[in-house]
Amino acid sequence: MEYELLLKRARERLPQSVFEKERFEIPKVKGHLEGNKTIITNFLQIASVLRRETEHLLKYVLKELATPGEISRSGLLVLGAKIPASRINDKIKQYAHEFVLCPDCGKPDTEIKKEGDFSFLKCSACGSKHPVKSKI
Repeated sequence: MEYELLLKRARERLPQSVFEKERFEIPKVKGHLEGNKTIITNFLQIASVLRRETEHLLKYVLKELATPGEISRSGLLVLGAKIPASRINDKIKQYAHEFVLCPDCGKPDTEIKKEGDFSFLKCSACGSKHPVKSKI
């Protein structure tokens, strides 16, 4: 009896996001080619949906695609090479699996916390904590 009461109390204290079953969708890139450059128009929105710093996502994508690039004043990502959208989408999906989605419960309710010299992916849904690469 005592156990059931404790279990019920623990369930009531869990965040609501633990019980939600909606599917997390990683947005697809939108853009076009302009000469030898690839222009991505929704990069800032993608970083916002993933709830990560734009600079962190940008460094990862540029390193993985092995191309120069920058965010223009108007908020567009300008890549210094012709790159198919499918390849960029793959790299963003890879980023989400490495730095956003919880390895234990698969939910996107995570944040990167720095503790000393190490960075950890902390999940607010299940409470797990996993080390991540701090430098990209």
